[in-house]
Order: sequence, then C-alpha cells, then structure tokens
Amino acid sequence: MTFSAMMLLLSLVGKAQEAEPFWLGADISGTTAMEARGQRLYNTKGEIRENTALMAEYGLNAVRLRVWVNPRDGFCNKEDVLEMAKRARYHGMALMLDFHYSDWWADPGKQHIPASWQYMKYDEMKYALAAHTRDVLQLLKDHHIDVKWVQVGNETTHGFLWPMGKAEENMEQYAGLTQAGCQAVKAVYPDAKVIIHLDGGCDPKRFDFIFDGLRKHGVRWDIIGLSVYPYWDQEAGLEKDTEGTIRDFPLNIKRMYEKYGTESMVVETGVEAKKPVEGKATMKAIIDAARNNCDGHCLGVFYWAPELEGPYPLGAFENHRPTIIMDAFKEASK
Repeated sequence: MTFSAMMLLLSLVGKAQEAEPFWLGADISGTTAMEARGQRLYNTKGEIRENTALMAEYGLNAVRLRVWVNPRDGFCNKEDVLEMAKRARYHGMALMLDFHYSDWWADPGKQHIPASWQYMKYDEMKYALAAHTRDVLQLLKDHHIDVKWVQVGNETTHGFLWPMGKAEENMEQYAGLTQAGCQAVKAVYPDAKVIIHLDGGCDPKRFDFIFDGLRKHGVRWDIIGLSVYPYWDQEAGLEKDTEGTIRDFPLNIKRMYEKYGTESMVVETGVEAKKPVEGKATMKAIIDAARNNCDGHCLGVFYWAPELEGPYPLGAFENHRPTIIMDAFKEASK
C-alpha cells in the first residue's frame, strides 16, 4: 500500500469513528407567528435577538419545526417552515421536521384529519400523506436545506388521522399510513432518520403497544422519539414526582433498544417557567439522564417552545427573556 493510500484509509477510518454530537435542540416553530404579532425576544442583557440566534447563543445545535397541512393562518405551512429552516442553516444547526398530518395541533388527545382529506378512502389517504410529505421535503431540498430527522406524526400514542388511523381500532391502517410517510421521507432524503414519536416517555406500555403494532405490520423506523415532561407525567398519574420521570425514561430507552434495536431521542421536554431555579435543576437532570443513563442509546434532548409564555406553563422565558432554565443547555454544550 502506498503512503497516500494509507493516509486516505486512515482518514476514512477516522471519519467513520467520529461520534455525532449529543444533540441539544428546541422546537421554535412559533417564531415567525410571534414576530408577525410584533413580539420581540431579548437576551439577558436586554439586547434584541431573533429566536434561532438566541438558541444558538445558548449552545443548542439543532432546531425542530412542525409542519401543518393547510393551517388557517399560514404559519407552519411549507413556505413558513422553509423560512425558519434557512435560519437554522445560517446558524449551522441540524434540522428536525415534525409532520403533524393535520391543519392544526395534533397530540395524544386530538389527531384531526386535514379538511382537504376529510372524505378520502384509505388508499387515497396514504397517497395524500405521502404526496404532502414529499412536497414539503422537496421544497427544502430544492433550497439546499439538509434535513437530518423527520417525524412521521406527532405524539402518535393512539395513532393519527382519526378515526381511520386510530391505533386501538385500526392498527393496520395506522401502520400503513405511517409506512407511506416513512417511504416518502426516504424517497427525498435517503439519509434522513425517521422518528416515530409518543408521549409519556416513562411509560413502557404505550411504547410496546405502538411499536409492537408497527413492527407486526412491517413498518421500518430509525429512531423512537419520546416526550419527557415530569409535569404532565404527574398530571396524568404516570409518576408521583419528578424523580420518577427522570428515573424511568432512561430505563424505557434502554429496554426499547434491547427489544427493537432502535436508538431514541427526547424530542420534547419542558419544566415550569415560574420555578426557574427548580426548573434548571430538573432540566439539567433530564439532560444528564439522557446523556449518561441510557447506555449511549439516547441521541439528544429538545425543549418544546422555550420562548412561549402566558397560559402555557412549561416555557423557559419570562418577559421575553430566557430564564436560568436555559442555562442547563448552555452548561451541557460545553
């Protein structure tokens, strides 16, 4: 072997062995809507900051953006997502897309079919879902946006596109719709990682139900996404205290890796903004548990809407400025 060939081989081996960073991200999908209402954000010095830039200042290396089909106000449609994706690219941040497959919020309590899909049959729905997924992703690709992860559905603990894709009643159809989305992702971005995302990351039963069903019907995914919210876990009676959530979600991640051979990621989390000292400690504990207590099978942690204030209790800002909760990310990024 020549010297140059040896150096090339060593370079390739080195790149192959390069570990990805632990991803620290935030879902800041509401940024442009907030700007349209005239709201501004500031750093702790009182200087005006655009939201993506502010997240980068706190050491975040990734952004998550939701996608709605035909939102009535236009925000979180494909053009709006492209605008925010360009900002993430400017700051060198990896991008996760979260397809809700709805015109509005989709979560475990509601998975409404988009208005324009209301009267479709199952095969038509699969086609529409795949076409929508490809359309959004192709727009980003045409603008040279790299998409690292794609969620096929948001918190699909009970499936999506109800009642057609209600998992408890129509698991096979939920799986078929999911597979259509997964295939559409790979058709545009072959290297993007497909995420299936459920809430209640501390509760193994719901993950077994969905992922056993998807596996039975031949669905292929890359990453399991978890919501990890001590606040909501206690509200739902899943845990008695914060420590329970922090103890149990890593156990679930390790168990799922053994069962499905699949890495996981905390794609949503949050703590009480009105208790910033306690919140920072909790957020630090969540990040530490994800990074150090999962045998390397958790790839990152994303805060959901840290900039959100008002009735929502789990943001991380006060008076349009970050609280010390966000310091947990800054410290973890060092």
